[in-house]
Amino acid sequence: MGLLCGALCGVIVTLVTVFILRIFVTLRHGSKHKPGKKGPVSVLVVAGSGGHTTEIIRLMGALSPFYKPRHYVLADTDKMSEEKIRAFEAEREKTCSASQFTLHRIPRSREVRQSWSSSVLTSLSALVSSIPLLFRLQPDVVLCNGPGTCVPLCAAGILLGVLGVKRVLIVFVESICRVETLSLSGKILYYFADYFFVQWVPLKDKYPKAIYLGRLV
Repeated sequence: MGLLCGALCGVIVTLVTVFILRIFVTLRHGSKHKPGKKGPVSVLVVAGSGGHTTEIIRLMGALSPFYKPRHYVLADTDKMSEEKIRAFEAEREKTCSASQFTLHRIPRSREVRQSWSSSVLTSLSALVSSIPLLFRLQPDVVLCNGPGTCVPLCAAGILLGVLGVKRVLIVFVESICRVETLSLSGKILYYFADYFFVQWVPLKDKYPKAIYLGRLV
């Protein structure tokens, strides 16, 4: 019995070690991956509420029609973003070919003023919904700009690469309203995003990995 337990523990330790190494390799070599060599780039866009959605739509307006299909994901309690996204895509369709986009909803990771303890459970719920969604859509890029909903979606995207399903690039653009401190999502994804953009010099000075190109939205 003791030998069996020892062998089982050894297998578990080995599997955990391999998984951690796989995560390290995936993150380390992520920026070398360049999607789009064989055709359009599928992008999953994380919409927040209010200003986050306005900013992400401005970013999408700067992208060429080469980025398609576009999969928008928003929180299930977000009542405003869907209308803004549909209006943007309708306007885009006037100058581009047939618009290729989809809308999806997942549980919100954290509501405004929600306690940190309860947000752990809601974030796990969001992650449980994000994983099958990412496995089904398999985007080339996840684009986000700070809403809490983006963290579980980015985690699910990284998981696809760790499991060898597909390498998904994580692109994070910190909100323009963040001048000297990162958002909570930014503080987390700073260590995992393939490309991390900030829009103010003070943030670039504090976070050397960040990319500063001036104002983007």
